[in-house]
Amino acid sequence: MRLGQFEIHALSDGTFALDGGQMFGVVPKVLWEKKAPPDERNRIRMGLTCLLVHAHGKNIVIETGIGDKMNAKQTGIYKIEHSTALPAELQKLGVALNEVDLVINTHLHFDHCGWNVSREAGKLVPAFPRARYFIQRGEWAHALAPTLRDRASYIPDFFTAAEAQTEFLDGDTEILPGIKMEVVPGHTRHMQCVRIESENQRAYFISDLVPMSAHLSPAWIMSLDLYPLETLANKGRLLPELAAEKALVVFPHDPATPWVKLAEVDGKIAAQPVAAAA
Repeated sequence: MRLGQFEIHALSDGTFALDGGQMFGVVPKVLWEKKAPPDERNRIRMGLTCLLVHAHGKNIVIETGIGDKMNAKQTGIYKIEHSTALPAELQKLGVALNEVDLVINTHLHFDHCGWNVSREAGKLVPAFPRARYFIQRGEWAHALAPTLRDRASYIPDFFTAAEAQTEFLDGDTEILPGIKMEVVPGHTRHMQCVRIESENQRAYFISDLVPMSAHLSPAWIMSLDLYPLETLANKGRLLPELAAEKALVVFPHDPATPWVKLAEVDGKIAAQPVAAAA
């Protein structure tokens, strides 16, 4: 898809599943199961959407999915299915791993940084050997010393081998003209979303502020969020703004569609489908 002078592609790293109660928090199951039907273990199917942006002659990857380093037990627990994977998706677009220039992680939960590193000859190495990686400094620090509440969400082996190539950010940062990280706390303290803008056209990788279209309702917030009231406030601020801008909003985990436009309908923010080639 063209976005002004940029080109963006939604890439899939397959699917996985998490408990529906984790994903919808205080929302009653009789409501959320209509939008995300659970399996026999109460897990809902979720996508693993990453983004490739061609901008300023560079290949930029936003998020790296869940990767291939989970053991058999973890693969079963999270119902990981790799009908496709990030490296293969890049290859289909003619981009080799060593041709990626920048990698952006919104945060370091295992389902967002799985391909940051790869295993070669039994050793973990950066999967993108030429790339600079970008993460908030506070997120990196927390990922290495999480709380009892969220430590299961972080697997340091998924990202520490790329530390030498990582640039640590302290707040909102425009790393290239039109490619800006914005800190949006709620899910984690230092989660960053990515604003992409060229020729007055905008896209917004919204990360786990709104993981799926089912979470567009302001009060539909994950129990996994460490700061749910900040999630609520940031949704109330950002979603009307993105609707007014007619921005392309990219979800990390919607299993049906990677991106939508937003519109205000009867006083509520609603998703409008967007064709991949629009």
